[in-house]
Amino acid sequence: MREKVVTFLVELCCVYTLVSVGGAIVNMLIGGQTNNLNVLVMFMTCFIGTLVLNLHKLFDRVSPLLMIIIQYLVACVLCAVMVLIVCWISGETIDPRGWYEFYRSFTIPYVILAGYYYYRVFSDTKKQDDLIKEIQENANRDK
Repeated sequence: MREKVVTFLVELCCVYTLVSVGGAIVNMLIGGQTNNLNVLVMFMTCFIGTLVLNLHKLFDRVSPLLMIIIQYLVACVLCAVMVLIVCWISGETIDPRGWYEFYRSFTIPYVILAGYYYYRVFSDTKKQDDLIKEIQENANRDK
């Protein structure tokens, strides 16, 4: 369990770093600014995305495509709850265009990083499958 928590935290730090640096570069290019609330929302969004992706074992009984879609929808719902809580705390409201911009800003990095994550998971699974086949072939030769 400790190893899984450490792995999750390392992945969270890597994702947050990539998103933060990407956001900083975009802000430098377009002249935008950021504030502490934006940084916290960005961190919580990274946390939600990383957490949902790491729960892929819960969806092993469904097809990989359905698992990816379900995970994305769960992440979207959790992000919506987080945004509503932040709006309630800060006393602000979000107009429909704001929701669109938030989900666009969430979806683009999520798809890229989820693609890499699933590539890594399926690649590791294929390597393990090949290793099991090799062990079985060696065991059959020894008989």
